Amino acid sequence: MTDIQELLLSRIRDVADYPEPGVMFKDITPLLADPSAFTALTDALAEIAAGTGATKVVGLEARGFILGAPVAVRAGLGFIPVRKAGKLPGATLAQAYDLEYGSAEIEVHAEDLSADDRILIVDDVLATGGTAEAAIQLIRRAGAEVAGLAVLMELGFLAGRSRLEPALGGAPLEALLVV
Repeated sequence: MTDIQELLLSRIRDVADYPEPGVMFKDITPLLADPSAFTALTDALAEIAAGTGATKVVGLEARGFILGAPVAVRAGLGFIPVRKAGKLPGATLAQAYDLEYGSAEIEVHAEDLSADDRILIVDDVLATGGTAEAAIQLIRRAGAEVAGLAVLMELGFLAGRSRLEPALGGAPLEALLVV
């Protein structure tokens, strides 16, 4: 394990039985509260952005905003929020996707993306991959290219990677931690 992985893991708190019995929630708020750990995380994700040739960073609501915005600033790139449906004013492009129990929809301002853009999607956790897959589809429908997906933590036992790799079409999926 690398030094950064050890640092990040040491600042992620396990919360048993949250939000329901049997779930082990990975709380990143201690990591965000530690300026050294948050800076290390931001720097690592900004290096990934540079390596993909991204021109903009998309952050997925809500923790993807917390991580993606400073990554975009550090990498000298624009930041675009992908929001839950109904949260953005004006004209939006929407993408529905299935959840374990039901469905959801995300939106983006399509005018914020162009055919010249290479987008790095940033989020905190890769679980089943449903939201990230919808974001990939949304970005492509807006005419931009997906440069990759970068997450702080991948929950390997949920197999989100196997769902996303075909959707990414060869673009990299980078997880700083796999648990």
